[in-house]
Amino acid sequence: MTTMNISLPDALKAFVDEQVSGRGYGTSSEYVRDLIRKDQDRQHLRTLLLDGAATPSGAKADARYFDALRARVRDRS
Repeated sequence: MTTMNISLPDALKAFVDEQVSGRGYGTSSEYVRDLIRKDQDRQHLRTLLLDGAATPSGAKADARYFDALRARVRDRS
């Protein structure tokens, strides 16, 4: 694992310390790693949503579609 040093104003350092103690993190590094992972997840989800929005529409998702989907699931059991 590599080390990265960051500088924070006192107010942000106090906020990080509050989050560490109040949310069960062991260290400020754990808190920052969790924030980074969540940001990665958010960016991945955003990419998936944008990719999905750019694809052409498929079949209508109406009641008939969901009835057929339920029937397919039941038939697999």
